[in-house]
Amino acid sequence: MPSKPKSTAPETAPTPTGTTEKAATKPRTRKPAASKAAAAKTGPAKTAAAKAPARKAPAAPAASEKAAPKVRVAKDRVAIVAGLRSPFVRSWSTLNEVDPVALSTAVARELLFGAEVPLDVIDEIVWGTVIAVPTAPNVAREIALDLGLYRLPGYTVTRACATGFQAVASAARLIQAGEADVVLAGGVDVTSHAPVVHKKHVIDLLQKAQKKKGMAMIQTLAGLNPLDLLPAPPAIAERYTGKTMGQHAEIMAQNFDISRASQEELALRSHRRAAEAVRDGKIAPLVTTIQTPKGPAGEDNLIRSDMDPAKIAKLRPAFDKKNGTITAATSSALTDGASAVLLMRESKAKELGFTPLGFVRSWEFAALDPRVNLLLGNAYSVPGALAKAGAKLADIDVVEVHEAFAAQVLSNLKCMADATWCASELGLSGAVGEVDPDKLNIWGGSLAYGHPFAATGGRMIAQMLGIMAERDASLGLATACAAGGLGVSMILERD
Repeated sequence: MPSKPKSTAPETAPTPTGTTEKAATKPRTRKPAASKAAAAKTGPAKTAAAKAPARKAPAAPAASEKAAPKVRVAKDRVAIVAGLRSPFVRSWSTLNEVDPVALSTAVARELLFGAEVPLDVIDEIVWGTVIAVPTAPNVAREIALDLGLYRLPGYTVTRACATGFQAVASAARLIQAGEADVVLAGGVDVTSHAPVVHKKHVIDLLQKAQKKKGMAMIQTLAGLNPLDLLPAPPAIAERYTGKTMGQHAEIMAQNFDISRASQEELALRSHRRAAEAVRDGKIAPLVTTIQTPKGPAGEDNLIRSDMDPAKIAKLRPAFDKKNGTITAATSSALTDGASAVLLMRESKAKELGFTPLGFVRSWEFAALDPRVNLLLGNAYSVPGALAKAGAKLADIDVVEVHEAFAAQVLSNLKCMADATWCASELGLSGAVGEVDPDKLNIWGGSLAYGHPFAATGGRMIAQMLGIMAERDASLGLATACAAGGLGVSMILERD
């Protein structure tokens, strides 16, 4: 949880039925050679109640106060003052009854009240999602409405598994452009609530039938084969390549000679480190309990502290049954969850009495030909983020790499450490560098916590800031690959 500001707590409760309004202001790549080398606790987690406690509503701003938009040139840094998330749980488990908007609102509400943020200072909500909610395509605006902030605008972004980073980058751009001082950024995906799609001819027939009455409707529906009512299965393959992410990861494991043993070693380390971080109370301040129809859900449920290496070694390959090396243990699971990050202009944070957890120094989004090494976006995006930050990989104290698959992480690390690959693929004069294992995913990664697509970026950012505080680190690098041959890297700094 964030440091509490010196300012007083908000006077109004952000409830779905509230009436408080916000003033209107505001082809195949060369195989690299082998690599040369293989938050401080801030208090107990809060509980996100179904409704926030009743508080006195402030007087509505006068009409004259709503007229002039706020225009300001950004001159100071973009600070991150708070980060919070829901538990990350296996899909169709403890968050199965909670829809994505309600989950997002619960996390947003708890972050704002836990940090004692005056609601009238929030200029914008930027939220991300990958599995779109048919009834609420603009999740960001729905959060504002559920919080009772009817004059607070919001927009929703998506960039596959890099969506959480996109939300934060978009928020940072708003602040840098002088369009906002305070922005709430976040992301949510609840695979348990993925929309079920019917075949197109069924939809057409139902559309035609609803315009008829009596026997005419029955006669129209009579042409429907009952088997046609079976929904189309979710599309898990890449549209452009026709292969699943797992199949692409398997190709990368073969292209870059990533052994099964090294993948399993990384997975075991991820779970072990995550379990240790939970046990030592390092994760609790970053997670809020969510009230569900079946009771409170307050813990991640994918972390395994007792994984048996011998049993993992016997698992069957998941994507290439004959020659594959990737198994369920070395792949991130389908996960439900939401996360939020609160960003402010540095001077605004100081004005409100907040102590920033860190600052956004740079970011880079990259793209590559996805037909072979789809998940190599980390290696393509890291150099750009480092260049923008005026830093080298050796300057980075903490590194967070999204673990979609262990093979993907190891492939990217191997490429970044290979000078020949970096020269041929990135046009660099030398290697990006080797990542010290002691700096990598110190509190565990997505193989342990899971991967609720749009929420992963927020988890990684908040978690990295916690590690940086614990280690008194200056620079942190968070990076993720994404579907479509995309990648993102973001560098954070602390004073």
